[in-house]
Amino acid sequence: MRALAWLFMACAMAWQATAAAQTYPNRPVRVVVGFAPGGGVDISARLLASKLSEYLGQQFVVENKPGAGTNIAAVEVAKSAPDGYTLFMNSPAVVINTALYAKPPYALRDFTGVSIFAETTNLLVVPASFEAKSVQELVRIAKAKPGALNYASAGQGTTQHLAAELFKLRSGTSIVHVPYKGSGPSMSALLAGEVQLSFINPVAAGGHVKAGKLRALAVTDSRRTELMPEVPTMKEAGVDGVEVSLWYALLAPAATPRETVDKLAAAVARAARDPGTREVLRKQGADPVGNTPDQFNTYLREEQARWSEVVRVSGAKVE
Repeated sequence: MRALAWLFMACAMAWQATAAAQTYPNRPVRVVVGFAPGGGVDISARLLASKLSEYLGQQFVVENKPGAGTNIAAVEVAKSAPDGYTLFMNSPAVVINTALYAKPPYALRDFTGVSIFAETTNLLVVPASFEAKSVQELVRIAKAKPGALNYASAGQGTTQHLAAELFKLRSGTSIVHVPYKGSGPSMSALLAGEVQLSFINPVAAGGHVKAGKLRALAVTDSRRTELMPEVPTMKEAGVDGVEVSLWYALLAPAATPRETVDKLAAAVARAARDPGTREVLRKQGADPVGNTPDQFNTYLREEQARWSEVVRVSGAKVE
């Protein structure tokens, strides 16, 4: 009798989960972003949230929770009810932090991947008033004045941070890290001349480069970006081994019902296929993706191994 009772309860719970997924969403959904407004993740999250609201009939509301290299936002989402009403929009920071921090406050298994919305790269940029006109000139200045130059990042554990640490390692320079709570604040510091360089994605930096406020010296990818084809790759600019890709993706708490995850992933893929969305992303230097949960979860494991190696090689660590 006890076995029958447990079987009945299990069936009832499974039916309830399926029923909830079929009616999902029936109230507004939070999309938590671990960065301040204005950066690539935030911009992409708002673009995606508007399409999810359109497709799924409920408001998807972006909430910015910057701090601790996105760990504050990550922990909040990881501890949220796995019902699909609290989601996480992030970058490779979600996997980087599991290797970068001596005592990471969460594990990758606390999340399930929904879908990658878009991919892009980072640009090495300097203020237009800064004397370096090329990567080699920047390296020369940095070597002549060890520790005198500062670089901004969107926070500990971001691709900006790791790209800069790799650049320092590969170029043999000493440049001081100044972390901010997102690409928006780090961009403001760069434009104000408070720091001398940064690695920033084309989504956030492109407009300032075109306006002549920033100078792009290189892209951290194996190929040039279509947004600025005149900007060389880091290898072409004379510093090899600094290839740092960047993606913007949607994740959910680990135990979120698969039916809900699949429904969200299908909506992300639809958004990535939308001609208007694709045009907006490509104007910002990003490529739409929209892969499946299985593809994304496999990629997350691959990314964790890759970034763990980058952290090890660069020597970056946060206590």
